[in-house]
Amino acid sequence: MDPRLEKINQAAAYVKEILDNEGLAPKIGIVLGSGLGRLSDDIENPVTIPYKNIPGFPVSTAIGHKGNFIVGSLAGKTVIAMQGRLHYYEGYDMDMVVLPIRVMKVLGIEYLFVSNAAGGVNMSFQTGDLMIITDHINQIPNPLIGPNLDEFGPRFPDMTRPYDPRLIAMAEEIGKEMGLNLRKGVYFACTGPTYETPHEYKYMRVVGADAVGMSTTPEVIVARHADIPVFGMSVITDVAHDPEDTDYVTDGEEIVRQADAAATKMIALFKGLIGRL
Repeated sequence: MDPRLEKINQAAAYVKEILDNEGLAPKIGIVLGSGLGRLSDDIENPVTIPYKNIPGFPVSTAIGHKGNFIVGSLAGKTVIAMQGRLHYYEGYDMDMVVLPIRVMKVLGIEYLFVSNAAGGVNMSFQTGDLMIITDHINQIPNPLIGPNLDEFGPRFPDMTRPYDPRLIAMAEEIGKEMGLNLRKGVYFACTGPTYETPHEYKYMRVVGADAVGMSTTPEVIVARHADIPVFGMSVITDVAHDPEDTDYVTDGEEIVRQADAAATKMIALFKGLIGRL
């Protein structure tokens, strides 16, 4: 057996045994980005499974990432939420970064919701904006490089619509009902861990990006490889600045604070969308 598949199945078996004992079968997976873990507080009758307890599982080291699976009821549906994700910049290889998504696939999820804290590349964006991700530009190593895991999907998966148009349309409708001023745009994923230089921001804007971050796209690629529909949202936690602005500094702690401040709106939108699935 492919050692990657063995690791996936071992981790999934550990989680499934816990969930079976609780009578839980999650159908929706959620990835909570920096400062956005508060959504897990809204999950009813939660079962917490620390990553560190799962065989062969990596642990989160990034600011604002607690490192747990939280399983329970949200908007009337059984969900499994990642309270903290894994990043390439933490030193993990790509198979480890996307291991949780493949484990959730084995557990039976039918939809994946991803969120992140992102820098606003689009000059019209403001701190605290919510951006529905419509497409992405991936500059993180592709997690499908290497022998294909045929059990999950094809060698060359289609990425024409990485973010599900039906879910996007539903989110826009719900946003209007809630009175939210939702943005839509393209997410640019880079490796980090450095924040972007002013001219890197300019470059990203030129090639069509609206927001930038250090995550999300590997998870989305693996989900689409496994034919899981994806909905993605960025919380804009800092905004593009002019290269001549010599006083500007990107502050990681402030980014987490801004994400937390905007989390209430994102949580309400996620719950509204999940409730309609």
